[in-house]
Amino acid sequence: MKLPRNSKLLRSPFDAAPFAAVLFLLVILLLVGVLLPTPGVPLQLPPANQLPGTDQPTVFMAVDRTGRYFFANQMITNGESELFQSLSHAVAGRTNPPTLVINADQSVTYAQLVRITLLARDAGITNALLATLPGDHAKTAPKR
Repeated sequence: MKLPRNSKLLRSPFDAAPFAAVLFLLVILLLVGVLLPTPGVPLQLPPANQLPGTDQPTVFMAVDRTGRYFFANQMITNGESELFQSLSHAVAGRTNPPTLVINADQSVTYAQLVRITLLARDAGITNALLATLPGDHAKTAPKR
């Protein structure tokens, strides 16, 4: 005796409503992600290849294109006097002075960089390095 089969598995027409709902949800999430600002300060570091680093303890600071200073992920609001105090606190209590790594935007002038290194020297930091983009971002210089 054979029983009739009434179930039609995988034979129903394609239902697009669940896929459309997921697609619209993804579009909304992507739009929200694009429209929200990314936290932080945009810096365009100059590219360079094969530069030495340091194995000494380091402290980091940044200078953006408008000349604002950032130290320890905080904006320096009172200018060079507060930067000098922050650098002095970074040196205090250490046997050997740390290396200052300066993340400077490409549009920062040489005079601003010299002023920062002089502040660091007065605070007790004897070595300062400029941060650059490594590797593929750098254009290799022609060999002579």
